[in-house]
Amino acid sequence: MKVAPIIRAIEKYNESYYQSPITNHYSLNPIHHILAHTGQHYDNHMSDAFFKDLGLPKPDIYLGIGSASHAVQTAEIMKRFEQILLKEKPNIVIVVGDVNSTLACALVASKIEYPTSNLQLVTCNLKQRKPLIAHVEAGLRSFDRSMPEEINRILTDHISDFLFVTEPSGIENLKNEGFKNFLDCQSLTTNHQSPITNYQLPLVAYVGNTMIDTLLKHRQKAQKSDILYRLGLIKDFSTDNGQPTTDYCVLTLHRPSNVDNKETFLNIIEALKEISKHIPIIFPAHPRTQTRIKQFRLEQYFKRFSTSNLQLATCNSGIYCIEPLGYLDFLCLMSNAKIVLTDSGGIQEETTILGIPCVTIRKNTERPITVKMGTNIIAGTKKENIVNATFSQLNKRNNATNPIPLWDGQAAKRIVKILVENYQHSYV
Repeated sequence: MKVAPIIRAIEKYNESYYQSPITNHYSLNPIHHILAHTGQHYDNHMSDAFFKDLGLPKPDIYLGIGSASHAVQTAEIMKRFEQILLKEKPNIVIVVGDVNSTLACALVASKIEYPTSNLQLVTCNLKQRKPLIAHVEAGLRSFDRSMPEEINRILTDHISDFLFVTEPSGIENLKNEGFKNFLDCQSLTTNHQSPITNYQLPLVAYVGNTMIDTLLKHRQKAQKSDILYRLGLIKDFSTDNGQPTTDYCVLTLHRPSNVDNKETFLNIIEALKEISKHIPIIFPAHPRTQTRIKQFRLEQYFKRFSTSNLQLATCNSGIYCIEPLGYLDFLCLMSNAKIVLTDSGGIQEETTILGIPCVTIRKNTERPITVKMGTNIIAGTKKENIVNATFSQLNKRNNATNPIPLWDGQAAKRIVKILVENYQHSYV
């Protein structure tokens, strides 16, 4: 039995580790799938490293959108993605996260109709004139509509047929927004034989977190990375068992609200300077952030270090700016850190699973489970608050976290099972 094409749309390199476990589980099911990379945040070095580290095939389709305004990006993605759908006629389109590609591809899929006169439609079931839409990471809400991501989340959820939720708050948010059909996945496993097809669409399912699937799968492999040696955090890669000889902090910073405004960026840097007097900060700088550092002439605040020279760094104090890292190198660096400072949503989740203290340099989070049950503190962007939150986290004696339901490495299996069984029940 064949389930005809599924297209998955990703926008940027770090979305690949949301997609990786789903891709791996397609091979266990009768699914032909196509990976479309829109390329909005494309960077050759980072994208290639992520795909290689995760064992992902290269994208079947690369749209090459590039950087532009929100309106231009969204419009260009829609124009190009429509042509892909008309050519491939997928039965399901899977979109991930909250970026412009998520909304743009979902909008195209929701509005398109496949022409019945085209003989290629024989490859699809004639019951289906348009693709179903599956949103991975549905239901998350920051309740801050000044964030472009929040608009993307809300609109995508309300035009999707399958809403795959990563944490309990997502279920409550979608209930409050009027969704009625919910699938209880607490007991759903790959061997679960009970019917999961007697549900009307749109269907909301709390399946767990595919990014955590990826982390759990690659965590042991990541510890074999030599990134700590290349940064001078261990002196002998062969004898130190991969354990750093000094405490350090990992920093990630890329959100436009933090780095596109010079005053805000400087305020954050002042906090980082104070923190770095007590613990060195390792900063794999996002290409966007590197551009802003040069544009605002802020280079003097950062110590440059290349990880490709296999030289030891003197990590006594300061902010060490390094090139972006691949997934395994970054996971190793983060796993061994004393603390992580970030404005990334995904890293809030990863540090919770790793038990690493996290300070989020934002005014809110769409991932409240990381604060309620994890290791995360929301600090905002003011210097005093960032510094105080960091030292509060460093002074904690116990960073143990409570197990988060369904963050067990099985989210992708649940997603594929639900999609296959529901599609076969409705269209085959």
